[in-house]
Amino acid sequence: MLNIFRKKDEPTQVAIAETAAAEAPSAGVSWRERLFGGLARTRAQLGGRMKALFSRGKVDDELLEDLEELLLTSDVGIEATRYLLEHLKARAKKEKLESAEAIQSALAVALTELLAPLEQSLDVSRHNPFVIMLAGVNGAGKTTSIGKLARYFQAEGKSVLLAAGDTFRAAAREQLIAWGERNNVTVIAQESGDPAAVVFDAIHAARARKIDIVLADTAGRLPTQLNLMEEIAKVRRVIQKADASGPHEVLLVLDANIGQNALAQVRAFDQAINVTGLVLTKLDGTAKGGVVAAIARQCPKPIRFIGVGEGIDDLRPFVAKDFVDALFA
Repeated sequence: MLNIFRKKDEPTQVAIAETAAAEAPSAGVSWRERLFGGLARTRAQLGGRMKALFSRGKVDDELLEDLEELLLTSDVGIEATRYLLEHLKARAKKEKLESAEAIQSALAVALTELLAPLEQSLDVSRHNPFVIMLAGVNGAGKTTSIGKLARYFQAEGKSVLLAAGDTFRAAAREQLIAWGERNNVTVIAQESGDPAAVVFDAIHAARARKIDIVLADTAGRLPTQLNLMEEIAKVRRVIQKADASGPHEVLLVLDANIGQNALAQVRAFDQAINVTGLVLTKLDGTAKGGVVAAIARQCPKPIRFIGVGEGIDDLRPFVAKDFVDALFA
């Protein structure tokens, strides 16, 4: 049976507790400050040791070897590490870099250039309703990200409807309903049943109510569970039945703590549902934020949003220069 949850419906206390932390206010703290704070662990791992290396004032084989080890242990990946080292070596030779500041600046420029193609803003005005399908493994922060995205789009003046397409996990449905309460938006849900049917009904409801954006949750899946991945692919096909042009965005939510495993997830989900963008969460909980560079070199998908904290405002569009500045500050 289809349930439409509005403000009058009460989510469970467990779901309320799960979303309470994200309600913590961030008054007086800019996004740039939160980004710098969120990347503090990666900066300590990467930036601090780099300064010691660059203080030698010369880009020689020894520095390049030590820098290679540092980048690899920060999950930058082999291909991205090779790209950055070759860029640094070429620029050092051309410009005769001889100070720690100049060497670090050269590396920062190379990293910014590598990440810049991933900085692509999401244009939700192309269709109405604009259907965003979200996928990811359990624990990546998918449902929480949906709640934060709802708040972000509302701040942009857009109306939002949520589709609780994770019908396999009751807690996910309850959590999404709690987010609907927090954001005062409608949630289309079923206590059990076909997730594709929930999303189908949500799209028709959004069209009837002239809602701008539909955020569709899906059940968490491991990329190795091929039969279950097919169920997510079914959700995508059903969206296309409800709207031939949809889904208009397919976001894969990735936990930054998993490092190089993120690449395998991008490839597997892309094969199943044609991923069009990424949401990178929990960057504040890892010292390996360099995986962003690995994604840029090996699985170049636009990073639409990054998350660096528990607050409801701690999910924002990815900006390459700000990200690199936060690493090298």
